[in-house]
Amino acid sequence: MLITRRLEFDAGHRISTHNSQCRHLHGHRYVVEITLSGNIISDEGVPEQGMVMDFSEIKRIAKDVLVDKWDHAFLVYAGDTPVIEFLQSLKDHKTVILDTQPTAENLAIKAFHILDLAFQDTYGNRLTLEQVRLYETPNCWADAKKRIY
Repeated sequence: MLITRRLEFDAGHRISTHNSQCRHLHGHRYVVEITLSGNIISDEGVPEQGMVMDFSEIKRIAKDVLVDKWDHAFLVYAGDTPVIEFLQSLKDHKTVILDTQPTAENLAIKAFHILDLAFQDTYGNRLTLEQVRLYETPNCWADAKKRIY
């Protein structure tokens, strides 16, 4: 069974190497969809009976390890020195420094790795993170999926 939880957050970024408008500082209303697979819980009398997982638990974990950290932050590439220096000059500015350009693709991969670890730490092998879909706009998104090796 696959289940998906959708969460939203606002963040700023820029793609410092891009040749178009995306090289400028700007922001998005990001949407992240988290898809997990697992068996439906059939144990009698437990609160999660009939579910793979309580959707509120997906939200709690995702907010704790990802959404609350990225929400209303500026997501910046570590190599974007002028912007990092500017952001560091702002008292108590919420900045997330990334080892890659903050494109939708790279953010989806980064989110997948962060969430995969969080769900493994909480649920072991009972659940599998299958996909993270990150919308940069309502019409543009990137999917990071579980790889089978």
